[in-house]
Amino acid sequence: MRALGPILLTVFLDLLGFGLVIPLLSFYAEDFQASELQVTLLMACYSLAQFLGAPLWGQVSDRYGRRPVLLISIGASVVFLSGFAAATTLWQLFVFRTLHGFAAANISTAQAAVADVTEGPDRARGMGLIGAAFGIGFSLGPFLGGQLSGYGLAAPIWLAAALSAINLIWVFFGFPETRPTGGAQTEGVRRRTINPRAMLNGLRHPIVGMTIGLLFVATFAFAMMEATFALVAEHSWSMTARDVGNLFGWIGMIGIVVQGGLIRHLVKRFGEPRLIVAGYLCNALGLLVLALASGTLGIWGGCALLALGAGMANPSLQALLSRSAPAEEQGTVLGVAQSFGSLARAVAPGVGGLLYAGVVPTAAFGAASVLMLVALVLAWPATRRAQQALLHATES
Repeated sequence: MRALGPILLTVFLDLLGFGLVIPLLSFYAEDFQASELQVTLLMACYSLAQFLGAPLWGQVSDRYGRRPVLLISIGASVVFLSGFAAATTLWQLFVFRTLHGFAAANISTAQAAVADVTEGPDRARGMGLIGAAFGIGFSLGPFLGGQLSGYGLAAPIWLAAALSAINLIWVFFGFPETRPTGGAQTEGVRRRTINPRAMLNGLRHPIVGMTIGLLFVATFAFAMMEATFALVAEHSWSMTARDVGNLFGWIGMIGIVVQGGLIRHLVKRFGEPRLIVAGYLCNALGLLVLALASGTLGIWGGCALLALGAGMANPSLQALLSRSAPAEEQGTVLGVAQSFGSLARAVAPGVGGLLYAGVVPTAAFGAASVLMLVALVLAWPATRRAQQALLHATES
């Protein structure tokens, strides 16, 4: 179990480094004369690289071990983050941002390492700790990035590189190899690849398919909003990078409260289906408020609704998805869900950029609100079907 410390730190620093850049990305890219569409594509290239990189890192770690993959990917992150901070041209930003996305796609390796060293209830706890490290890193990153932007837009990026270097040292000295001797692989691990047939089969599942569809729609809506948020904040709301960081910190704080303490009690009282529906309703309203906001109250209120909705819907949907899948299909189902989420994050920023540049600055917020309403309409029958199947399985 001592290997969990470096694993959790790896995930935390990956998301912290990603989050550090979010509030300043548009400001930083525009210093290189990037257009609004190019800013959103800069976000898309990172997600696309992660979509491609995660299964490849997982396969390599199955063959050669978790430790060398973590050392190589974290070391590469140090180099590519430094290159991003020291870039002098726009094309260099795209190159280093894409390479860093590929290097930072080691979440599948981290999950595999947790599975190596845990079993039974401890495995669920380990995966839960990875989720907590993921959430805290993403919540703190934008806030810290906004605060550090006062020292120069490259300062948060240099900090992310330094934190990755510290992580590299810790993994080198403190992380033992966790892969079973002899290179044994489980069937679930082998399935963690980009497999179009597996993705199609996942959608065809009578219960899991609609749940994965909900995840894709919701992720697509959020990714469109996130890709244009800083642009809208800068050009429509006259905010600085520090202001954007404070907003993301506000969202993260609410998310930590909801997911860290309230969600357990809410699930017991209302159940996952109702929380998913309520969460999507909050998301749709929050996005609509942001699309129409012109003052501080509307902006902060819309962000609060988004955080509350995501805090209720996301963990409830993941839990329902996991419970709906047979034990022997957990790896496949969760892998397919992760693939669709990554695909949404890779495509949506470009769509958001086109809406920003071609319609109105807040068009992506309005479109995301409509998508969340679509998810809301689909959520009720989909979640009730899953819940009924679970009750039937329990009774039988």
